[in-house]
Amino acid sequence: MPPQGGQTVGGFVKFHHRFWIFRQHIDEIQYCKHAIQFDGTWLYDKYKGTLFVTVAQDDNNKIILIVFVVVDDETTKAWLFFLKNLKRHVTPQYGLWLISDRHKSIKSVYSRCDSRWTTQNSIHVFYIRQIAPNYMRRFKNNDIKLIINMGECQNSFSSY
Repeated sequence: MPPQGGQTVGGFVKFHHRFWIFRQHIDEIQYCKHAIQFDGTWLYDKYKGTLFVTVAQDDNNKIILIVFVVVDDETTKAWLFFLKNLKRHVTPQYGLWLISDRHKSIKSVYSRCDSRWTTQNSIHVFYIRQIAPNYMRRFKNNDIKLIINMGECQNSFSSY
């Protein structure tokens, strides 16, 4: 019988998704700001699929890797797997800011009750650096850089 989340193909186990977290990352998140950022990127060459990464920032502005997940593709099912396990195993605390590009599939998962993320226990916000390239590409205008600079003040996150 193949492990959960996988199937046996030709005597080998093929995983559809895998969630990695290390104890020291869970322990360290308590010293971080109340915001986590996550995004996905495609894997190329001999590695196929999509890599989801979650990071946080400590009080010294050091970026800390919290979780990484490998999935087949950036789908609603994959984001549900990721966000549900993130809430269950890593970030059970209330009042977190979730920073993402608010991709359509992420937004749909965030609004589902089985994702474990709700407007009562978290705030889902835009990542301003994601807005800028989309704006510049669409309107062929670099004026948004002023807004980015305003949005990146050092004290932009406060503790609850």
